[in-house]
Amino acid sequence: MIAVNNKILVMDFGGQYSQLLARCIRDCNVFCEIKSFKTSAEQIKKNAYCGIILSGGTNSILSDKAPICDKEIFNLGIPVLGIAYGASVIAHSFNGKIDSFSETNTSASIELDSSSVLFKNLPNNVNVFINHKDYISVAPDGFKITAFNKDYPIAAMENPDKNLYALQFHPEVAQTENGTDYLKNFLYNVCKCKGDWLMSTFTTRSIEEIKNRVGNKKVICALSGGVDSSVSAVLVHKAIGKNLTCIFVNHGFLRKDEPETVEKVFRDQFDMNLICVDARKRFLDKLKGVTDPETKRKIIGEEFIRVFEEQAKLLGDAEFLCQGTIYPDVVESGPDDSKVIKSHHNVGGLPENIGFEGLIEPLRYLFKDEVRKVGLELSIPENLVFRQPFPGPGLAVRVVGELTEEKLDTLREADFIFRDEIEKAGLSKTISQYFAVYTNIKSVGVIGDERTYNTTIALRAVITNDFTTADFARIPYEVLERASSRITSEVAGVNRVLYDITSKPPATIEFE
Repeated sequence: MIAVNNKILVMDFGGQYSQLLARCIRDCNVFCEIKSFKTSAEQIKKNAYCGIILSGGTNSILSDKAPICDKEIFNLGIPVLGIAYGASVIAHSFNGKIDSFSETNTSASIELDSSSVLFKNLPNNVNVFINHKDYISVAPDGFKITAFNKDYPIAAMENPDKNLYALQFHPEVAQTENGTDYLKNFLYNVCKCKGDWLMSTFTTRSIEEIKNRVGNKKVICALSGGVDSSVSAVLVHKAIGKNLTCIFVNHGFLRKDEPETVEKVFRDQFDMNLICVDARKRFLDKLKGVTDPETKRKIIGEEFIRVFEEQAKLLGDAEFLCQGTIYPDVVESGPDDSKVIKSHHNVGGLPENIGFEGLIEPLRYLFKDEVRKVGLELSIPENLVFRQPFPGPGLAVRVVGELTEEKLDTLREADFIFRDEIEKAGLSKTISQYFAVYTNIKSVGVIGDERTYNTTIALRAVITNDFTTADFARIPYEVLERASSRITSEVAGVNRVLYDITSKPPATIEFE
């Protein structure tokens, strides 16, 4: 991992906001890590964090099974900020009183005490986002109330002598006014962070660390052609040059014309050692009869590794495997005993014995937008840096249920048409990700005077800053109409097109 002089720990209590919170902290040029609430005070002490933030969560502190962190954390002398559920944890740990509403509130106007270090030089009355039934009704001894309204007698509190601060609301979401300012005040005025987390610095340090670790040894890079693996490949190439060999595996789950595009860009433009492996039949055979999405991901992850092991043997002397793993992959795959959202093929899908001396994952601690910034630092063309994100398992997680060549071919054509219409409408730069999904649902339709019973395709498009949360894109009806008309007329076996209007959460961006 890249050495960082000062860093913040976000303790995850199982909510959906931990990654968003971490992104906000990174935007303040401060590095942070997400770890489980089970992390011990001793472990935290060893890592020399400048501050700790207890995240929100879905549990009630009044429950018998409420997750509680190691209380010794509060005795380390490290500043602690509790947010929403995290605020309840602090109140509970110091014998404050907590009650519950019958219904969950979502927003509130509160009064702030501007003498608080968190609210210094900010408006006294603000609107905030509160999404929890529990509320602190009586502050613990030694704590000063710094924000309130008629419903929330303690919307914020603090005990500066103990370096403890608590916000009942979420400063990391857009609905909270001045939320980033509250975080900045905690990071800079309480934790004394230096703000030295910059992508230019990260890029330089990464290249040096890769050089020092690899030396004159050989590296194989798992290249999918997506943003993450592409940036990883160029970063490693900058460090070790021709000692890197990129392996591009055509597993049969790629988008239309993807194999040709990848080969042209990396062989011609970047002058990299590139081996293209046609493994389409191999992957389909392994996945025959498999319908469970987690099983799909794990099979694909292991088969990827096996292909790279075989290529390493053919090359004879490749000791390291490079992957484009990024931080959301790690968090969603369940780090530190957290709850798994989905196993990413390059994390939860990795076999125990990978057959290499070690893994090189230069982007493992970066979020997607940080990866793009690194790409620009490396002078990778913008059209590649800002291209559509594409999951490692590819179309395999966009076909619901069992995979067949026919389903994949159908989806490939439908996906191409949808992306083509989005680009023609000039929406490609305003929509973060857009694609088609083979739903595995058949429905009745009519073509001419004939009844049909054919496939239903779903279209998915989202807008997001960090891919940890996302909102569905409000695509103009006429664009959706053109896409639907083309898909049902140009793609054989499709008679119905749906548009997914679900945000993340509660859904994930991919269907599987």
